[in-house]
Amino acid sequence: MIIGNKEFGNHTYVMGILNVTPDSFSDGGKFNNIDSALKHTEQLINDGADIIDVGGESTRPNYTKISDEEEIERVVPVIEKIKADFDVPVSIDTYKSKVAAAAVGAGADLVNDIWGLKYDKNMAEVIAKSGAACCLMHNREKAEYNSFVEDVLDDLRETIAIAKKAGIADDKIILDPGVGFAKSYEQNLIITNNVDRLNELGYPVLLGTSRKSMIGLTLDLPSDQRVEGTVATSVIGVMKGCRFVRVHDVLENKRAILMTEAIINS
Repeated sequence: MIIGNKEFGNHTYVMGILNVTPDSFSDGGKFNNIDSALKHTEQLINDGADIIDVGGESTRPNYTKISDEEEIERVVPVIEKIKADFDVPVSIDTYKSKVAAAAVGAGADLVNDIWGLKYDKNMAEVIAKSGAACCLMHNREKAEYNSFVEDVLDDLRETIAIAKKAGIADDKIILDPGVGFAKSYEQNLIITNNVDRLNELGYPVLLGTSRKSMIGLTLDLPSDQRVEGTVATSVIGVMKGCRFVRVHDVLENKRAILMTEAIINS
């Protein structure tokens, strides 16, 4: 698939996280001005990031929602500056159609929607009209399932149907199992172990586990000490056919991915 002016083939690529928020769970407040955001972007790219994912509202547990206008004010200047200074595809991490439209207008190449087009009824149309790629994540209001993995797949089929109805092209869609969203600790482990099941749906898969509570609970570690745990999930992702991983610590995960691919492809 093509995102921005880059072609993404049969390889596991790294989406580097850039939170321009004061309250994200692991790096809130570190990069919420343009200078620090650009400096971190440069570091992410030097470490091997293939895409920069810009987020203007924290989606950690019990997060505080902000207005569309405030989110736009946070992300648009950063996206514009990244696109002006670096040759890298940029993703906007939002579930709000007005923010997505403003971000794409500022140069964003991909919309990363944690609600899989189900929160904002205008999101699918905005993405379709923009021609941007999209990453559509599994999520639901309550973590209540009859047959967990099958229900996740069915929910994603609903998301795909919304995308297709709006006219989003197949080659613009990435799917995300939604680790950490509407899932218990045990369910997060299960969906990570079964992430290859998403390949049945016929779209590239992104695995986003970086520094999440699944790792913290398993290893009994705070968010700033979860690098190794995240790397382990990235290796699992490569082995199970994920085309993208979304991480804070790009260098360590990139190296692990390249090593894993070298072994698998030998």
